[in-house]
Parts: sequence; structure tokens; C-alpha cells
Amino acid sequence: MNTQKVAITIPKHLVMTIDTMSRQQGISRSRLISRMLEEKVAEEKKRLLKDAYDTVFSDESLCKEQLETVRWFEGADEGEGQEW
Repeated sequence: MNTQKVAITIPKHLVMTIDTMSRQQGISRSRLISRMLEEKVAEEKKRLLKDAYDTVFSDESLCKEQLETVRWFEGADEGEGQEW
């Protein structure tokens, strides 16, 4: 893994909690913080993607178009739609 050192300032009580957790898990403080950040970033990416989908599909005209497309595909087996 390609890594880079960074310096951050965090409250002492949080450092103490992180140190306790890292000892309990048998990993370094750095590894624990990296894992936590990876999880948080993944959650945030998922949230942003969901928000983007929600925004797109909250558009009434787009929902109508999607529904019409689905109905067209459903009718394709019944002799309707495009001849292949």
C-alpha cells in the first residue's frame, strides 16, 4: 500500500480512545485510523451516489420516461416494439 504521513490535531480524549481500541485489536494507531477513514469515505461515497440517484429519479418527467421504457420492453415479447 502506498502511504503518506500527515499531521492532524485531535482532542486528547479521542486519542486515548483510539489507543485503547488499537491495543484491543492488536493493530497500530495509524492502521486503526486508516481503517476508520476508509470505512467513513466508503459510506460517504455511497451516500453521495444515493443522493445523486434520488435527485435524478425525483424528476417527474424522467420517472415517466423510465416507466414508458419499461412498458415498451415488457410489450416487446407480445409482438409490440422493435422487430429484431
